Amino acid sequence: MVCSQSAGDAPTLPAPSSQSRLYQRLQRRYGAQWQLLAPGEPTRERMAAAVDALQAGGHDLGGALRILRQLVLARLIELDCDQGAPLAAVTGAMTALAELALDRACAQVRAELDAHHGAPQDAQGQPVALWIVGMGKLGARELNVSSDIDLIYVYASDGETTGLASGRGRLSNHEYFARAARALHALIGETTEHGFVFRMDLALRPHGNSGPPALSLAALEDYLQSQGREWERFAWLKSRVVAPRASVASSEVQALRSVVLPFVFRRYLDYNVFEALRVLHRQIREHAMRRSAGRPGSGNDVKLSRGGIREIEFTVQLLQVVRGGQFPELRCRPTLEALQRLARAGLMEQDKAQQLGDAYTFLRRVEHRIQYLDDQQTHVLPTRDDDLAWMAATLGLSSCDLLRELDHHREIVAQEFDTLLGGPEPGKCSGKGCRKNGNGDSTSAPDFDALLAELPPAVAERVAAWRGNPRVQQLREQARGRLLRIVERTGQWLAQGQASEVAALRLIDWLDTLLRRESYLALLLERPLAHRHLLDILGAARWPARYLHQHPGVIDELASGALLAERFDAAAFEHELALRLQALASTGEDDDENLLDLLRRAHHAEVFRTLARDTEGRISVEQVADDLSLLADSVLRVTSQWCWSRLKKRHREDAQLAVIGYGKLGGKELGYGSDLDIVFVFDDDDERAPEVYAAFVRKLINWLTAKTGEGDLFEIDTALRPNGSSGLLVTSFDAYEDYQRQRGSNTAWTWEHQAMTRARFVLGSDALNARFDAVRQAVITAPRDAALLAAEIIAMRDRLHQAHPVPAGQFDVKHSHGGMVDVEFAVQYLVLLHSSEHPALQDNKGNIALLQRAEAAGLLPLGVGEAAASAYRSLRHVQHRARLNEEPTRMPQEELAGEQAAVRALWRAVFGA
Repeated sequence: MVCSQSAGDAPTLPAPSSQSRLYQRLQRRYGAQWQLLAPGEPTRERMAAAVDALQAGGHDLGGALRILRQLVLARLIELDCDQGAPLAAVTGAMTALAELALDRACAQVRAELDAHHGAPQDAQGQPVALWIVGMGKLGARELNVSSDIDLIYVYASDGETTGLASGRGRLSNHEYFARAARALHALIGETTEHGFVFRMDLALRPHGNSGPPALSLAALEDYLQSQGREWERFAWLKSRVVAPRASVASSEVQALRSVVLPFVFRRYLDYNVFEALRVLHRQIREHAMRRSAGRPGSGNDVKLSRGGIREIEFTVQLLQVVRGGQFPELRCRPTLEALQRLARAGLMEQDKAQQLGDAYTFLRRVEHRIQYLDDQQTHVLPTRDDDLAWMAATLGLSSCDLLRELDHHREIVAQEFDTLLGGPEPGKCSGKGCRKNGNGDSTSAPDFDALLAELPPAVAERVAAWRGNPRVQQLREQARGRLLRIVERTGQWLAQGQASEVAALRLIDWLDTLLRRESYLALLLERPLAHRHLLDILGAARWPARYLHQHPGVIDELASGALLAERFDAAAFEHELALRLQALASTGEDDDENLLDLLRRAHHAEVFRTLARDTEGRISVEQVADDLSLLADSVLRVTSQWCWSRLKKRHREDAQLAVIGYGKLGGKELGYGSDLDIVFVFDDDDERAPEVYAAFVRKLINWLTAKTGEGDLFEIDTALRPNGSSGLLVTSFDAYEDYQRQRGSNTAWTWEHQAMTRARFVLGSDALNARFDAVRQAVITAPRDAALLAAEIIAMRDRLHQAHPVPAGQFDVKHSHGGMVDVEFAVQYLVLLHSSEHPALQDNKGNIALLQRAEAAGLLPLGVGEAAASAYRSLRHVQHRARLNEEPTRMPQEELAGEQAAVRALWRAVFGA
């Protein structure tokens, strides 16, 4: 096709629609019935009124629906070409037409069948529903103006019809609904003098064209579980019950959803689908090429050619299928909406999602104009210059501009598609003899002996053990190929000095425990960046390797390029969980088990992100503690909201409960795997409050500590509640205040007031927050006898030292004299004794900041506070690294001598001994 600028390229047409050959034919044939479809966008209500008018005028249902289609097409050509109607107006109208036609046709067909055979029933004599499932563009409400409709007929259960009063005419439900399917095709799909309503395609049903026209829900479930293929998951992704209308809103349809959803969205991240989609795309592309053979210009297909509509759909659906099991907010049918959800979930850059959305809209509008020419189910640009000029003019473009914009959009789409599925780079080998070393899957595996020869001896020895490993031998050939290719790539990085041998050995151990989870092998092969980051983390320390053994699904987080540059965002985390809850609720999957797993997956992913940034040296020990503490706050906040909303005994909309954090949670010094020291108090005058909040807290603790298939969240320690383990699990705020402020006979001990210096209000209402702050301030500023306070704190320190004995000649960074506990006790003494005169000490700002403030207030000799703060920071760092590498926190006494001396100087300055 030659692009040339000429005066005829962009004709000035008062009504571009009138230049469509299809529009002209429709006007000649149905102009007298034009007025039956009310002006404006063809809504379902307007279309239903037109059908009623046509039937009242003597047309049978089939004829009325066919004429309606012609009227709708004419109206859409006017709206689209003359008035620039949005894409959704066109696709929405065509979808509404299909739904109306199927609903009306289904009602007529079933009435006729019931009259001859009675209504279908199940074994209990209950009516049996028919669900007409729309697939593809019908399911997604994206029909184009010449689309066929992909359908699957599913009925609720087997049984037989009631038959007639004479006892004759009984049919099995299987035969009844098969006849209904055939009758529906005749009513909607057959061509008559008025054409057809829609071309109907049942090829997506189980067993394809060789399968039964309709099948029971049980048969569908059996097929999907035992025979469903990977490509069918993409087809079912967009599935939706579209008729009869009563079934769409029926609660019974949940039974169908419960069968389809687990098939489409797997519980774990599923990268196995990459190769399945590559095969499907290759087959479609080859089919398109065969169709275009010998037809010049027919290769310019806006749907199936490179960078076309299908590649946008595949890009979106692939990400949805891979991640939709764990991220239910990604489960939606329309392509444009799914693009925005992927961007919000961080799985696609916002500008890329916008570009793909713009391309999709443009390509679909071009597709419609191709079909406005002659109502042909084609997506190929016309070869006639006048046709191309007309299409361009309806878009406000010249022919050349149309082609340029088309090329621009398709190049963006093709690049994104190739990036996602590992397509060949320009100029690189991509033939049969070529072998991919980066993205892309392949069942071909490297030769085992040749691979061993390329590996360092220690790594080769570990891999050689796989030769006799029955779990390796039982893997499918494709999975074994993936496993060895991962090792091969690891060996290449070892040879290039881009990975350590320690990391490689830990990777081999990690792979050995996960051989049955083939999707993780596919993930690493598909995502070299994730593979590289995984090696970095495994090589950094032992504890990350253990965490990855427990929660292997988190490795997908490593594929994000923004992983290391970001920090934990509590608002974003809680918003994402809210979206996931909403998505689960929309499909009736928001039961306790799913919510528990959802919370755990989200928490584990965030912990792993922090771990990755930590091991890469992107954040400090203090920042690790800050992020883990904020994460714990968020998990507590979300879990308490969800638990309260599901508590049967709740007596008010919002719980009047406060969660107070102590210890590392209170001081925002949480580490990996830290338990949570928390106390629960309520402020509610309702006579039912004690019983309700006790039940609430028990449920909340269970949600936080229960071990599911996804692991657990936290260990919870409530020993710091009033009266410790013998006290109530949750107390009224008044009782808590009296206990802490020494009112009455039952009061807090000094060590509990020490704990109060690090206490923090974690969640609850603003009013409760203010009350807690007042109690904490009153406790830590209360007048105290210096000598008695010092004696009690030193005695507590001695008890701790005896409970954690350290061998002679050894230094424990936490419990030895000169260690972290000495710093913490010294700070607590300073706060409890001097905060009334020095308000700067009242803030819960952590030991380092409080030491600096105490020195600035003149409570410590010059330099002692700063030195102790620096020493404490170093000791925390040493402890953190030792725990990450699962090493003891003890070392020879002579190590960290400077830090020990600084802490001992602090102790002498505070306690004089």
